[in-house]
Amino acid sequence: MNDQELLRYSRQILLPQISIKGQQSLKDSTLLLIGMGGLGSPSALYLASAGIGHLIIADSDKVELSNLQRQIIHSTDDIGRTKVNSAKDKILAINPNIKVTTIGKLSQDNLNNWVAKVDVVLDGTDNFDIRFKINKACVMQRTPLVSAAVIRFEGQLSVFQGYNQTKPCYQCLYSIEGNSDENCTRNGILSPVTGIIGSLQALQAIKVLLNLGEQLVGKLMLIDTLNLSFKKIKINKDESCKICSHGV
Repeated sequence: MNDQELLRYSRQILLPQISIKGQQSLKDSTLLLIGMGGLGSPSALYLASAGIGHLIIADSDKVELSNLQRQIIHSTDDIGRTKVNSAKDKILAINPNIKVTTIGKLSQDNLNNWVAKVDVVLDGTDNFDIRFKINKACVMQRTPLVSAAVIRFEGQLSVFQGYNQTKPCYQCLYSIEGNSDENCTRNGILSPVTGIIGSLQALQAIKVLLNLGEQLVGKLMLIDTLNLSFKKIKINKDESCKICSHGV
């Protein structure tokens, strides 16, 4: 790292759990963020400011007026632009020292290839079908998955390492496909909730990269912001899971 980078990250480097060695590890890391919406917005901004060396961001949507209530990486002037290009501009404005790669569309054909290139995947989507595909790719490529979800006043967060024979994957938690109507488009969401959960998602990704503290592997954190309650529940590996228990 050069002098400017040492100054930029000095407050993190002061932390004994990180130091220069940890900061260099962040700089050498590549993360894939899927979804530049309510969760991906704060996650991307904090990961960029923290010094992740390469962010790969994926989203096929364009910015709409209704996004701006919670998707803080986009602005009014971005309406009509692709979310990945809008997000890339904001990420590089915060930290021009990092690399940003944009993906307009992830398909079944290229998902495995992208997942194989990264150290951690962050899932910020709101579609169960896509979530299951991301989970399968992460199991196949042995890549940690930091999964978050938000709706109304609630959020949840977990880290999945289903490729480990003793750890569950996302589909162990949701063994059958969830209700596709359970998303913020149909049910609403309070804007700061996405900021809270998206920030925690970025925090967990950094902790996974640096092997710090509680990483929520095999645990699901449930956050109720209306009552300001946090609780964790254990997730057991499903021995009949068709993704992580019998190969993919």
